Amino acid sequence: MELVFLGATGTVTGSRFLLEVEGKRLLVDCGLYQGLKQYRLRNWEPFPVSPERIDLAFLTHAHLDHVGYLPRLCRTGFSGKIHCTHATRDLAEIVLLDSAHLQEEDAYWANKKGYSKHSPALPLYTVPDAEHALSLFAPFHYGEDIFLTKSLRVKFKDAGHILGSSLVDIKTTKGGRTLRVAFSGDLGRPDRPILRDPTQLYEVDYLIVESTYGNRLHDSRPPEQELARVVNESAERGGVLIIPAAAVGRTQELLYSLRELEERGEIPALPVYVDSPMAIDATGVFEKRKGYYDLKAKVLELEGKRILQTKRIRFCRNRDESKSINAVARHAVIVSASGMVTGGRILHHLEHRLPRPQDTVLFIGYQAEGTRGRTILEGKPTVKIHGQEVPVRARIEQISGFSAHADYQEILAWLVGFNRPPRKTFIVHGEPEAATSLAEKIREKLDWEVVIPNFGETHTLE
Repeated sequence: MELVFLGATGTVTGSRFLLEVEGKRLLVDCGLYQGLKQYRLRNWEPFPVSPERIDLAFLTHAHLDHVGYLPRLCRTGFSGKIHCTHATRDLAEIVLLDSAHLQEEDAYWANKKGYSKHSPALPLYTVPDAEHALSLFAPFHYGEDIFLTKSLRVKFKDAGHILGSSLVDIKTTKGGRTLRVAFSGDLGRPDRPILRDPTQLYEVDYLIVESTYGNRLHDSRPPEQELARVVNESAERGGVLIIPAAAVGRTQELLYSLRELEERGEIPALPVYVDSPMAIDATGVFEKRKGYYDLKAKVLELEGKRILQTKRIRFCRNRDESKSINAVARHAVIVSASGMVTGGRILHHLEHRLPRPQDTVLFIGYQAEGTRGRTILEGKPTVKIHGQEVPVRARIEQISGFSAHADYQEILAWLVGFNRPPRKTFIVHGEPEAATSLAEKIREKLDWEVVIPNFGETHTLE
């Protein structure tokens, strides 16, 4: 068995791992690189392995950095089945079609305005490419055995990160002996709204685990308490609160929390504008796939609550509805994507709102190196949006507790539940400092053998 690290090494994005086992080549995740240009350029490089030689793909969840390269992979020769959970299939359709549309739009404007070095500028992939990739999806339920051979089994287990997110558990049996490899994908957090806690694993020989927050702890205060403070302070100043939020996962948890705070009387019932067609569609998937909810969310739904809708919620799907929000001067909340401010309608809102001292920008998710979100959080006086340097005069806030990623204590607590140490644990999905810090903590606390792989590195699993 050989494991090749084709992404998410030295950075948080670009999740791609190739496992060769029993003569089959399995690709676990197929994500886009985001953030620094040096990584984004890899999206345009030939895939390190000939796509036609890959037999199957398995997806941990539907975020762009885990699924966003699939249309390109299929366009260049991959024709195998793509396995994931049913909720991941539903969300991936939204994410991939939206990404393809943006790729086409970016190429169109680059050609029209002549700011590309390429003539003509081409999209990384197109909407038909995304539709072709989606035709290859073959979803399964959590816990369902997927037998690739009589001795090779794959199973999805709940990772608690976003709806449908999975740990990928791969087991091969030879001569009465078994070997198990597990991929954490993005590991969720315990006791968060809507979703169940991450499934505890036990018997694992080789573990590939994320380290996004490998050197950080989330605020010990409940994030809802901090959210109430930010909302109330924004209202008292007479401004508008702008929240960049990932369309899939973070937006829905945020809506749940705002509704709860309203019902308890801890914040006023302000107009909440959800300005992201993808977030609106993803919310529809959440409402369709209620079987993935945790017990509390299911009970609330049975009691007749619309758990993802505030009292004065307004879903803005078309451009005219989006533009009309510019006229809102005070006492409102705007939720828009993308969460790291890499694109989407949030750019227009920040271009309009960042120069206004009375307004507030609240970040509730991880901001990768090289993104506009990271630039704003670092306190830079301006940020480039649509080719212009926009002054940052609005109040900037951050709440880490809404992150869908486990912090290092939560990762260690999950690892403690293993009934024996894996033979080797590989640390991925982290910037170098975070990955190194988590590796040191695992060695110190658990005395496990830990490896931080480099891009393109191959490891033999025996």
